[in-house]
Amino acid sequence: MNNVRLDCFIKKIHTKTSPGRIYSCRGTRQGLTSRFLSNATYTTHDGSERGLEDRVQKGDAYCRRWHNWDDREEGAVLETDGRNFNKFSFGAISNVSVRLADQGDSVLVTLLQDEIPTDKDTMDNAFYGCSNGWTFWPTNLKAYLEHGIVLNEKTVNLRNDPFAGFEYVI
Repeated sequence: MNNVRLDCFIKKIHTKTSPGRIYSCRGTRQGLTSRFLSNATYTTHDGSERGLEDRVQKGDAYCRRWHNWDDREEGAVLETDGRNFNKFSFGAISNVSVRLADQGDSVLVTLLQDEIPTDKDTMDNAFYGCSNGWTFWPTNLKAYLEHGIVLNEKTVNLRNDPFAGFEYVI
C-alpha cells in the first residue's frame, strides 16, 4: 500500500454486455436517466440542448440531478470518442474518465476520478463520498444491463439527511 495516491482513485467492474450498450447508457441523456439520474441535460457550444438519444460531444456542458436529493452536478465533457471512452469535469474539484475494454465475454468498465485536490476537506469528500458513489453506480449499471433491475432508491426522500451521499447506497 505504499503507492496509494490521494489525488485519484480507480473503480473497475466486468459487465456481460457490449461496449456499445454500455456507452449508450453513459453517453446519452436517455441512457443516464434510464437508471441513474432523474434528469440530465447536455448543452452544445452554441447553446442548444442535445436530444435524449444524442451522444454527448466534447465541449458539451452538462447538468445532472439525482432522484432523491436536490443537489445537482454541473460540468463539461472534456473528451469522448463516442464508443469506448469519455471524460468529464466533475464539478469544480476533479475529472472523471470512463474507459470500456471489450474482454470477449464481458466488458471491463474502468472509472478514474483524478486531479482531486489534496486538502483535507476535498479528500474527505472525494474518498468518502465520491469513492462510495463510484462503487455503487457501476454496480447499478451492471445490474441494469445484465438483469434489467435498477438498484438505486428513487422514491425515499433523502433531502433532509446531510449524510445521504456518504452513508446510503443510493
